[in-house]
Amino acid sequence: MNKEALVCTIGDEILLGQILDTNSKWLSEQLTQMGFHVKEKITISDEKPAILEALKRGMENFDLTIMTGGLGPTKDDITKNTVAEFFGDDLVEDKDSLDQVKRVFEKYGRPLLEVNVHQALVPSSCTPLLNNWGTAPGMLFKKEGKMLISLPGVPYEMKNILNERGWPMVKEYFETSEIFFRTVKTAGIGESFLMEKIKPWEDSLPQDISLAYLPSPGEVKLRLTAKGKDQSSMENEVNDQINRLRPFVNEYIYGYDDTNLSRTVGELLRKKGLTLSTAESCTGGYLAHLITSEPGSSDYFLGSIVSYSNQIKLDQLGVSNETLEEFGAVSEQVVEQMALGICNALGTSFGIATSGIAGPTGGTPEKPVGTIWIAVSDGSEVRSKLLNLTKERGLNIQYASKIALNQLRLWLSK
Repeated sequence: MNKEALVCTIGDEILLGQILDTNSKWLSEQLTQMGFHVKEKITISDEKPAILEALKRGMENFDLTIMTGGLGPTKDDITKNTVAEFFGDDLVEDKDSLDQVKRVFEKYGRPLLEVNVHQALVPSSCTPLLNNWGTAPGMLFKKEGKMLISLPGVPYEMKNILNERGWPMVKEYFETSEIFFRTVKTAGIGESFLMEKIKPWEDSLPQDISLAYLPSPGEVKLRLTAKGKDQSSMENEVNDQINRLRPFVNEYIYGYDDTNLSRTVGELLRKKGLTLSTAESCTGGYLAHLITSEPGSSDYFLGSIVSYSNQIKLDQLGVSNETLEEFGAVSEQVVEQMALGICNALGTSFGIATSGIAGPTGGTPEKPVGTIWIAVSDGSEVRSKLLNLTKERGLNIQYASKIALNQLRLWLSK
């Protein structure tokens, strides 16, 4: 049976929505891969009663509790003192941590204040986890088969402390089953249709492999998870099942694991020595943002025209006034002229165009909110597609951009 874990982040700034909690996401991923069942994640305030309650809950109900935050030098960082009180400890100086604090201040030529020296104080019963990336050490406690780790909230400090020191101690203390998983990325098919297509394959999966559907705008991820003791055999088994899956949905699979649609399209363009540009109306540059989020995208992406007004469509993209007047900006005819026009304007191998009603206003009975046309062109041929999406503006922009990228992927793949 897998050991159970609690992940606790501390900080009023998280509760107020001022910063995004990325720590708990990373911790959950790491713990899951080590075979822990992350049964609960909580965020609490920088207040002593809240921290004490979380400590009590963690040590009573979970095998492993990991807390992040509240270990800085300022008065509002009270985690260390509260943890010491919970375990009935006094604070003692850790020489290695003090040496690290001195190194940090010498490096930046700053005077060492008493409040900084206090960073090297730790509860007497803990195992200090040296922080080579900051001044606050981590603290590891063991009691009656349970473990608590308290860490700084700064993400890169927290990650490095665990990778270098914390995780090896966790693995030594607990016996857990190993977990191996791979993610198959699909686009161009909805979750329910995907489920129907792969049903025969899913029904034949062995009991030690589980499948999860992870839908997001414009794509669906399939995560295969295996549990066991032999990492190599689990990896082989999962990869064998992926090979069995491919014949069912190969045209929809664009990649695996950490890749994304923009990267896949970029790799195809680079491999073929082709270039790309975009003409965006309803997506407002989001499509170009996705493309340029990939390092090295300048190898194949030349630029974009955000043609939000009809005048830009006329002047910059060569859309005819007659077409605009007869069919309107949100039409197959206009988006196709936009795709052809951006290829000619920027001299690229391919162009993608979008035009639609993202919402929440602007719809009509004939063209309601969510009506979006996309088109892909190679400068001579053009292929267009009508999308009937949601009433939510942000989702429509994401969906349209992903679907447009996938249309280009399908063209390049064939």
